[in-house]
Amino acid sequence: MNSQRMSGIKACVFDAYGTLFDVSSVARCCKEALGDQWEQFSDLWRTKQLQYTWLRGLSGHHANFWQVTGEALDFAMATLKVEDQGLRNHLMELYLTLETFPEVREVLRRLKAGGLKLAILSNGTPTMLESAARNAGISDLLDALYSVEEVGVYKPHPTVYRMPSERLGLVGSEICFLSSNSWDAYSAKASGLRVIWCNRFGQAAERLPSPPDRVIKDLGPLPSIVLA
Repeated sequence: MNSQRMSGIKACVFDAYGTLFDVSSVARCCKEALGDQWEQFSDLWRTKQLQYTWLRGLSGHHANFWQVTGEALDFAMATLKVEDQGLRNHLMELYLTLETFPEVREVLRRLKAGGLKLAILSNGTPTMLESAARNAGISDLLDALYSVEEVGVYKPHPTVYRMPSERLGLVGSEICFLSSNSWDAYSAKASGLRVIWCNRFGQAAERLPSPPDRVIKDLGPLPSIVLA
């Protein structure tokens, strides 16, 4: 881990799912209904959700993240033989009220107090992001929510990573992008942003070009890295 200070940062832009919001909290809330396979179910749902975004991006068949999330859920339910339409509806509803990781609100508060612009850059639809931020009580700390729906293609397309600079009027070196998804962190760095990979799950470094500038275990150290 490298916690050396990163100078010249004027904005922090966060990935949403897996970085600010704990996607496993959905299945965890339904442990009783899903039984012992709830973690397997959660992992499969998330994996297929990401695969569908990549495949749709490569094939040019874009559909919004709400649809993709539902289709990935249907795949997970069919694979693990979970047949319950009421449970499906409940799981989708819970995706609008995801829990944040424990340190998130305090970190955002400190960054905001330090004068930084704060935004989300996500595959999520505007409605999904607005609902999650509102229910998590962090809407007041965010200056903007940037959805890939504005450009019609999913991460890791370079067009997505150009959005913060264009919208905030800053150059890439003035923006720190945070993601817990390693492929997202590496792709953002390759697109010209300064990047901190929040490696929550202790993954090995990717064998990809453009490694991130820093690696941290959670968002806790972030204010001491980016604030003057």
